[in-house]
Amino acid sequence: MPTYNYTARDSTGKIKNDMTEALNEQALVDKLQAQGFFIIKYSEVLQMIQEQTPQKSAEIHFNHTKVNLQDLLVFSRQLATMLEAGVALIRSLDVIVPQIQSKNLYNAVRQIRTDVEGGKSLSVSLSKHPKIFGQFWVSLVEVGEAAGTMPQVLNKLALHVEDEAALQSTVVSAVIYPAILCVVSIGAIIFFALVVAPKFEDIFTQMHAELPMITKMLLGTFKFIKQYIILIGAVVTVIIFILKNYFKTPRGKIQYEQIIFRIPIIGDITRTILMERFTSQMALLIGSGVPILLSLDIVERLVDNASFGLLIAKIRQEVREGKGLADSMIKENFFPSMAVQMIKVGEETGELAKMFNHVALFYKASVEAFMKRFGTIFEPFMLLFMAGAIGIIVVSIFMPLFKLGQSGGGH
Repeated sequence: MPTYNYTARDSTGKIKNDMTEALNEQALVDKLQAQGFFIIKYSEVLQMIQEQTPQKSAEIHFNHTKVNLQDLLVFSRQLATMLEAGVALIRSLDVIVPQIQSKNLYNAVRQIRTDVEGGKSLSVSLSKHPKIFGQFWVSLVEVGEAAGTMPQVLNKLALHVEDEAALQSTVVSAVIYPAILCVVSIGAIIFFALVVAPKFEDIFTQMHAELPMITKMLLGTFKFIKQYIILIGAVVTVIIFILKNYFKTPRGKIQYEQIIFRIPIIGDITRTILMERFTSQMALLIGSGVPILLSLDIVERLVDNASFGLLIAKIRQEVREGKGLADSMIKENFFPSMAVQMIKVGEETGELAKMFNHVALFYKASVEAFMKRFGTIFEPFMLLFMAGAIGIIVVSIFMPLFKLGQSGGGH
């Protein structure tokens, strides 16, 4: 049976865009008129993937399995654009599904389409996939459904995901080069310990050379590393395994976070990143019409920091008791005075979402500026460390050779 995409107006003048099946065009007109609709335009559409067989889905090639921020960004952008253009939700999902590059997202959206076709709302359908679409997505979509502003909400979601992806990329780009330098430095030291140093030690032994103290200490250290490399590796692995599992416990996670907060520079940038996430998420939730208490509850579950989550829980409880958001925040030393004052102004003027957004932009710029400086400042320090470590090794190894050369030359 052919499927038709139509635009019609009901008795109140409200426009409806949807799809339906009919035997032919006349049957379509009769069907809609019987429902009280006046047809403005219609067109027959091709069936795309409404009922994909396992064989067809197996032909789709995915770039990756997991769902990343880029996947969510593309999905929200596409869905917002199609809904804005008046395309029905089921039809929009039909068009989007074949273009998904993530296997997990593909399977989730196919199931969401089936649920929506079965009469469930989009927010309820999304909630069945919490690992992909968390409470943040579900609450915003629910607000969009209730207010009839789904395209606008999805566009805000897309902008938020885009900003989050850009910030994540900035952090990763700033950290990756120093990490490579660290790995190279450690690799060079291990190479000297396992390959170069033993050969020179044999030469010194054969020549009965008198070694300087620094050379003895270095060769002794390298000899110890080579002799117990497996044991050292096993001990380090066990320690990392124990700490990793302990830090996954509620108590261990909080202790780990408190240690991070106390480390100079690293603690400051960690706080700044958390503030950016908190304020940007609150700006989007409140700006979309989500109540403050529910917004705080959602952000508390979203934030990937147990210590900060406990602070948000305290603030939420005080707001529930009737206290102001800014007044509750100022009691905690975690929140900078500038952020609290701006949020207080937002409460007093009724522009809380706008103020949260201004604060979020400020902290986003702060994180980006710090990461650029971090790469610039950290690089020379790492290079100096590499030069110093390798320089000490080279001097310690070759110093006895120079002495032997001078001694031979003196005879």
